[in-house]
Amino acid sequence: MSNRRPPVNPRNFLILTALLALWVVVVVVRLVQLQVIEYDQHVRQARRQQEQTVAVSPVRGNIYDRNMRPLAMSIEVESVFAVPNEIADPEATARLLSPVLEMKRTDLEKKFEGERSFRWVKRKVAARAAERVRQLNLKGIYFQKESKRFYPKRELAAHVLGYVGVDDQGLAGIELVYEKQIQGRPGQLLIERDARRRRFGRTGKPPEAGEDLVLTLDETIQYVAEQALDEVMKQSRARSGTVLVGDPHTGEILAMANRPTYNPNTYGESDPEVYRNLATGGVYEPGSTFKIVTVAAALEEKLTWVDELVDCQMGSISVAGHTIRDHRPFGILTVREAFGSSSDVCIIKLALRLGDAGLYDHLRRFGFGSKTGIELPGEESGLTKPPERWWKASIGAIAMGQEIGATPLQIMAAASAVANNGVWVRPTIIRGEYRRGREDPARLRRVMSPATAETMRRIMEHVVVHGTGMEALPKGYSAGGKTGTAQKLDPATGTYSVTDHVASFVGFTPAEDPIFTILVVLDSPRGLYHGGEVAAPVFRTIAEQLLVYRNVPGEDLESLPLRRASTTIRNRVPAEEQLWEQASTDESSYRAGLIVPNFLGEGVREVTARAVAGHLPVQLVGSGIAFEQSPLPGTPLPAGERIVVRFKVGSLESRKPAKPPEDSSGPAEETMLSDPVSPQAASG
Repeated sequence: MSNRRPPVNPRNFLILTALLALWVVVVVVRLVQLQVIEYDQHVRQARRQQEQTVAVSPVRGNIYDRNMRPLAMSIEVESVFAVPNEIADPEATARLLSPVLEMKRTDLEKKFEGERSFRWVKRKVAARAAERVRQLNLKGIYFQKESKRFYPKRELAAHVLGYVGVDDQGLAGIELVYEKQIQGRPGQLLIERDARRRRFGRTGKPPEAGEDLVLTLDETIQYVAEQALDEVMKQSRARSGTVLVGDPHTGEILAMANRPTYNPNTYGESDPEVYRNLATGGVYEPGSTFKIVTVAAALEEKLTWVDELVDCQMGSISVAGHTIRDHRPFGILTVREAFGSSSDVCIIKLALRLGDAGLYDHLRRFGFGSKTGIELPGEESGLTKPPERWWKASIGAIAMGQEIGATPLQIMAAASAVANNGVWVRPTIIRGEYRRGREDPARLRRVMSPATAETMRRIMEHVVVHGTGMEALPKGYSAGGKTGTAQKLDPATGTYSVTDHVASFVGFTPAEDPIFTILVVLDSPRGLYHGGEVAAPVFRTIAEQLLVYRNVPGEDLESLPLRRASTTIRNRVPAEEQLWEQASTDESSYRAGLIVPNFLGEGVREVTARAVAGHLPVQLVGSGIAFEQSPLPGTPLPAGERIVVRFKVGSLESRKPAKPPEDSSGPAEETMLSDPVSPQAASG
């Protein structure tokens, strides 16, 4: 038997070799595709199947008041999550959790359905609820530490602070504006599972805390303002109210209070209407508080002076066929007395001297019609229109605070410019590195001369001492201010309402060197509704507490006028000194037969103003109070001679009392247009 092997068929060998080679090539190509070309893709797919990443909210930076007392902070709380594929009985689990977490059972059952490896059940639950869930020891229910925003003072400064959502995202106020700085960076929760989709591990990247923020608010001042506002809201039954307290020299807001308000810890339980910050977004017709701008403009343009006698025409004036009446008939008053008694007729006469363009120019200087630029969301610019869009009687309406829309913050900034020697300062709510516009020259601008500002402070002090704002005078301190009572437009009729008003008062204290500017605005108070009756007392209540809080020494109010009069004209009113020099050297003013007026008992300032107004040839000697003059009062002045008035610093007992406004038995207030304008005109 032959052992010889059959010969190999070369053709079959080649075919087999080729097939093997092709198989090897296919395997190699596939391996290259899987391990090289598609490697990253398959790794990502594996991670999606085996891992789940959940964002963990970061720890937001704290918000402090100016004294580093926390107003908003983040605390560590428990969040409950579920791994649905580990829950054997979703219905039973939902039934046990529903009363503890205060959630609907059907909603919980939906969360537990399916094969997902992660579902939030409820985030940032209360400590007591988290402990009760932990005691249930339910399979598939786990906990994750998260931070929750907490406002320890509850409603205090709620409209300034704002609030955050469940994902710790700022939704209002400072929390929204400075979201980028205080939010921080979120962390990551990494959940791993095996091939059977069972969770076997949990790791994560911790979140990074945000930066802290310091506000200009003073917690104590804010509390005082809110308490006073709460009290007047209860008494007056007003629809809403705003109180602002600021530093007139720096523009820093020390308190910003609004009512109604809400608790940012539970903001979801409040009506969305209460979220609006009325101090920056509530536009209203300011009424007579706007007269500050009108009178300051007339003084700045040297179109009047404080002791100019103005015929108030027994409380009635016609402007372009529209009759405007005062709240009571006034005859002849000085500008100071007219401002203190809030005579619309006098103020309108001053506005007519300014003209449309002049009045508009000055109201724009004061910032009306533009946002102040404060670091808060939702600020309104107000409602103004250029003179070419005014109707014929607009100048009369605007002069007394109608036909123009302003925010409370704009009114306070205007009053602060008077207190700050004529310099308007942009309001700010932020201290530290995040303050906007610190180097911006537009943050400061002069809107009136120092002499005009000084005169306005004295006029506004007269309002509190003798005028409509007597209820605003703090006990033991001086103050200056202006009342306002603005009629509101009735949406149903398109005319001014006879029942709804906005009562307000804005002022500063102390009058000589102001450290606080305070604004009070009440919308639609019931019963008493004049600004001098309901808003001015709130100013007094707040001012008295704040002056004591700041340890400001009480003032000897009896000697205050004497101290002011003893100051030289050159140092106090350089603009009036120039007027005096011009009048005293004008020989044409030496009139034969002139009856010498009585200057005895008056200060240097008063004598100067009267001399300038009457073109009188007066020579002043000394400082203080006028105690002697030659020729004697009531005698004819010889041609070519001067009236010599001698002053000395002494008792006020001999000082002649100032002439009170006619019928000034009590605080007076403002009235409005007797012929209501259309809503389009009034809205500005």
